[in-house]
Amino acid sequence: MHEKTCCSPQAEGLAKTQQMVKDKYGSLARKVSQDSAQASCCAEAAAPTSWAAICGDLYAMDEVSELPEAAVLASLGCGNPTALARLKAGQVVLDLGSGGGIDVLLSAKRVGPTGKAYGLDMTDEMLELARANQERAGVSNVEFLKGEIEKIPLPAESVDVIISNCVINLSANKDLVLREAFRVLKPGGLFAVSDVVTRGDIPVELRRNVALWIGCVAGALHQEEYTQKLQAAGFEEISIEPTRVYTLEDARGLMQEAGASLDPALLECVDGKFFSGFIRARKPRPLS
Repeated sequence: MHEKTCCSPQAEGLAKTQQMVKDKYGSLARKVSQDSAQASCCAEAAAPTSWAAICGDLYAMDEVSELPEAAVLASLGCGNPTALARLKAGQVVLDLGSGGGIDVLLSAKRVGPTGKAYGLDMTDEMLELARANQERAGVSNVEFLKGEIEKIPLPAESVDVIISNCVINLSANKDLVLREAFRVLKPGGLFAVSDVVTRGDIPVELRRNVALWIGCVAGALHQEEYTQKLQAAGFEEISIEPTRVYTLEDARGLMQEAGASLDPALLECVDGKFFSGFIRARKPRPLS
């Protein structure tokens, strides 16, 4: 006789979301590996108002000129956390959802040979691509880890800075992600991520649309909720800085690209309510 295994709705939701993300980003990694000239998130967009609204023009040419093309084209980010985090020589950096490795490789340059940059990803194809990009770039102070951002495979208090680029919004358990980030940061460590954030009321129909989870839209937290969750995890010195606000046309393109079928009237409700933001927070130092 076999026992029936039961999963909580939250666990099932997390597993479903993770599988959608794996499928999306695994497909992207394969496209990059096969034909890097046509595989970036922005290159795939049919119109300039779709994915280009999020991931276009995030990196200066002098930043990426020495990186492998595949690392640049595999980027699906919504910001440039490596520049905004002000990384210092000798620091240990962790990128949550590192994809093709662009932010890990940039971080490795900034922290120098006395520092280290980890990349964490759950998608085999992306890890394979990232490690190939590391080899092409000739960077030694980098390590790519397989795992989930809800369960970081690093010891407590082992990281100076956590970065992430439009990934935390994809998780179905953001509280767990933030608690894990807090756990692995050293006292005084910095949480410095780019993410899609909302402000104002967002239609429930949009929030429930499965296709939009992999388009960085439906899973985005409201800015006040993001702050509350960071506080609940133990962080302080929290700030959210908008870096790019999405218009009605941007939203329409994003949803068409994601294959979402929504009432056009709903789109009117999201004009200016989604934005790419840079989220900073710090793990407190113990009282002396």
